[in-house]
Amino acid sequence: MSDTKTMRVMRIEDGGGLALAERPAPRPGPEEVRIRVRAAGINRGDVLQRRGFYPAPPGIVPDVPGLEYAGEVIERGDRVRGVEVGDRVMGLVAGGGYSEQLTAHHREVLPIPDGLDFAAAAAIPEAFLTAYDALVVQGGMAPGHRVLIHAVGSGVGTAAVQLAAAWGATAIGTSRTPEKLERAKTLGLTRGVVPSAPATFADAVTADGPVDRVLELVGGAYTAESVRCLGDRGRLILVGLLAGLDCAMPLAVVLKRRIRIQGTVLRPRPLEEKIAVARHFAAHALPLFAGPAPRLRPVLDTVFRFEDAEAAHRQMTGNALVGKLVLTWDAA
Repeated sequence: MSDTKTMRVMRIEDGGGLALAERPAPRPGPEEVRIRVRAAGINRGDVLQRRGFYPAPPGIVPDVPGLEYAGEVIERGDRVRGVEVGDRVMGLVAGGGYSEQLTAHHREVLPIPDGLDFAAAAAIPEAFLTAYDALVVQGGMAPGHRVLIHAVGSGVGTAAVQLAAAWGATAIGTSRTPEKLERAKTLGLTRGVVPSAPATFADAVTADGPVDRVLELVGGAYTAESVRCLGDRGRLILVGLLAGLDCAMPLAVVLKRRIRIQGTVLRPRPLEEKIAVARHFAAHALPLFAGPAPRLRPVLDTVFRFEDAEAAHRQMTGNALVGKLVLTWDAA
C-alpha cells in the first residue's frame, strides 16, 4: 500500500486491458468501515465488464472491477456497531474490489472464519452467497431434496454441492469434463453427468427420478432441458446465461408440473436486500466453515498477484479451472 491517502487499483483501460493506477483512498460514511483489501476473488462478471457487457451499477466506480474481497478493517464510521478496527472481514461489493482499499456497510461485512487466510476467504463471498441465496433462501432447498447443479466445477457450482450436502440434499451435477465431476465428488456430489450433446442430459439426470431443484448456471438451451428434469412443484433458479439468452421452453411441462422459474442476481440489489442475504448467511452457513472438520470450505484453483491479473483472466476464460481464482496484493 502506498500510503493512507492514496491506493493502487487495477483499472480497465480503453480497449479492455488491465493496468495498475493510483487513486484517492476512500473514506467511510457513518455506517461504513474502510477495509484494507488483501485478496479479491475473480468472477466471470469481471471479464464481461472488461468487454463492456456487464457495466457497474449507477454510483459504483465504472472502471475498477471486482465483486468480492477479503481484508482487515482499518477505519470505522461513527455509527458502526459490531465491527472493530483490526477485524478480518470478507464480503461482496457491487464493483471496485480490485482496489487496495474499499468501504462497505458494516452490516454487509462477514467475519473471516478462523483458520482461513485472506486468499481462501476471498473465494467465499460471491460463490457461497450466490449459491446459498439461490438454493436455500429462494429455492427452499430442504433435506431429502434432489438438486441438479450445472457447471459443477465452477466457483458457485463447488459451493452449491457443499451446501446441498450440508443441508441433507442429494447433489447431481453436470460438467463438460469427467475430471471436474470427479473433483466435485470429493465435495459431496452424489452423481455426475456429462451431457451427450450441448444440452442433452435430462434422461441421464432423471434415471433415478426427477429432481426437486435446479441451480441453472448455464442458461440457453440448458434451461429448457433443466425444466424437463424437474418433478411436480419443482423450482428452477436461474443464475447464469453463459450458453445464451434464449431457449425454446417446454411450457406444457411447466404447466403440468406446476414448476416455478426464478431469476436472481445479487449485484444490482438494494443495500437492505444485500444486508439481509449477508445476515442470513452469517447465521446459518458461516458457522459451517469453522472447526477441525468444516462442512463448508472454499475451493481455490489458483492464486495470482494483482500484477498478473491479465493472466488470471485468461485462465478464467479457458474453462479448465475447478473452484475459484483469487488475486492478492501481498502475501495473504
